[in-house]
Amino acid sequence: MINTKIYKAIYTLAEELLEVDRRGDQAKFDALYAELKAICTDNENTDKDHPEQWETLADFTEDLDEALVIYDKALVKATAINSKDHMSSIAFSMAVLQLETGETEAAIQNLQNAKVTANKIEDKEFKVEIDEMLAKLLPE
Repeated sequence: MINTKIYKAIYTLAEELLEVDRRGDQAKFDALYAELKAICTDNENTDKDHPEQWETLADFTEDLDEALVIYDKALVKATAINSKDHMSSIAFSMAVLQLETGETEAAIQNLQNAKVTANKIEDKEFKVEIDEMLAKLLPE
């Protein structure tokens, strides 16, 4: 379970990052991103460490290769606590980036992993999204 105070801070930062990105305010985006990164780094390997903070950081990381590294860290942390919701959403996000960077085989693997872990979650629309993306990538 993620610490409530940290969750609220991450959620607020995510909303603010979306807003400043929409406005095109790169300086404010960079400052908020640094704040989010500091939360992740400060909590790393403590009892407050949680995959959600790392997944959120990766979501806002502009360099795709760096984002994949952060998603991978989030996935390791989600796997360690057996959080199926996080495991499936992180694997899906990784697959989307891997498709953008031309890593189709890795994307397929992550989508297959997301499909397995999504079996245990409630979000039916997300499961359909995973299936549809896999269907486009896998030959009949």
